[in-house]
Order: sequence, then structure tokens, then C-alpha cells
Amino acid sequence: MSRSRRVLVVLARWLLGTALVTWRYLWETTPLHRTECPGDARDLPPRLPDGLIDDRVQRSADGYGQLFHRRFRVRIAGAGVDAAGLMDRVVHDFKHFVPSEVVHIHTTRGGARSLCAGDELVVEMPGPWDGPVRVVHRDDTSLHLVTLHGHLEAGQVWFRAFGDGDQLVFEVELWAAPASRLVHLLYARLRLAKEIQLNMWVRFCLAAVETSGGRLVDGVEIFTHRLDDLGERAGPAGLVTDGGPVGDRR
Repeated sequence: MSRSRRVLVVLARWLLGTALVTWRYLWETTPLHRTECPGDARDLPPRLPDGLIDDRVQRSADGYGQLFHRRFRVRIAGAGVDAAGLMDRVVHDFKHFVPSEVVHIHTTRGGARSLCAGDELVVEMPGPWDGPVRVVHRDDTSLHLVTLHGHLEAGQVWFRAFGDGDQLVFEVELWAAPASRLVHLLYARLRLAKEIQLNMWVRFCLAAVETSGGRLVDGVEIFTHRLDDLGERAGPAGLVTDGGPVGDRR
């Protein structure tokens, strides 16, 4: 297949996914509070555990173009479970939380009963890419994934739940760059991939609210910080992308 024809096929598939996303938006009444601004060294990704990192891992530094740090957060009142109870549902039934009309998930290694460190999943979305990821950390209130080669993004995603007063907070936090020039075009320029990703994580958060048995407080908060300069990914001395701690990001 020629390069130009391949690009047309990619665009057609992404447009189909975007049409599905748009249809959902037309019927979505949940307030979305979106903030986007330039980032800094505090937006660099956290350290990856050495024991589960190999040459199949696709770090954010392996990506192309801008690094995006995104956080999707919901506050839940009257939840019937605590943070550990909610995350237990996430690791036992991960596919329950994603929009099935756009995303399909299957386990390729481990994950017979619940997700544990070392397990691998493939997230299938509209387009020619699969989204292989590996679990690199799991505890009672969080789940940490890293992308593998073949994913349309290069980076990490962290799911966590915690209590804040009488509310339960659930959030999905990502540090990722487009995996290639073509993905960069679809994500940062045409914004197709970015909007499909936004829809998926908003839906994930709303599914967490429903699963908790509580009610959503004041919509979904969406924060996006971007590092435009590739050189910024290294940060000041002592800060390395996917390396050591870079401080509090909340």
C-alpha cells in the first residue's frame, strides 16, 4: 500500500471513531472543565520500576513532538465504596470502564482474575494501531501502566482513587507523546486522536462514579499541560524523563 493511500485509510478510520465520539458528545450533558497551558519540569513523568522495564517499553522520550501531561478527575459524593474498593473493581473488570463502541480490550499476558504487575493488555481503538500496555505497579488505591512498542502513544498512565474529606476522588493521569509523525499529525494537529482519547478517559471516570454508587460533583476536570520543546523533556539537572522523582504534580 502506498504511503498516501495508507494515510487516507488511517484518516478514514479515525474519522469513523471521531463520528462515534461526536455522537456521544451531542447527548452528553456532563460539564467538562478543560484547562490547557504550557508545562514545566513538574510535568515530567514519574520514575518507572526497573524490574519490569525492557526493550519493548515505549517511554515518553521515545515519542515524537510534544509531551502531553493530562489529568482527568472526578469528585464523588455519597460513594458506597472507599478508594480501595473502587480500585479493586478497576483491576478486576478493567474493560467495564471503557467505551465499548470505540475501544476493545483484551489481555495478552496474565490478568486471569485481576490486573497485577507484569500483566499486559492490548487496547484496540479506531485506526491501524493497537495499544499494548504493561502493568508496572499496582497497590490498593492505584494502577500504573506503561506503553509498549506498537502503541500510538509513548508514555505512562496512572489510575488512582483517594479520599478527600467526605468525598471520593478518582483520576486518570497520563504522560505521553505521539509515537510517530503520523500520530502527531492526528493528535496535535488535526486533534482527532486527542478527542477520542479525551472521550475514552471521560467515560472511564464517569463509569468510576457509577461503579462507586455515588454521584458526580460538578462535572469532570480535565487538565492538559504540554512541553513543546523536546529539550524540555530532560528538565533541569538531575531530572530525567521516565527517571527519578520530579516532585509533587497535584
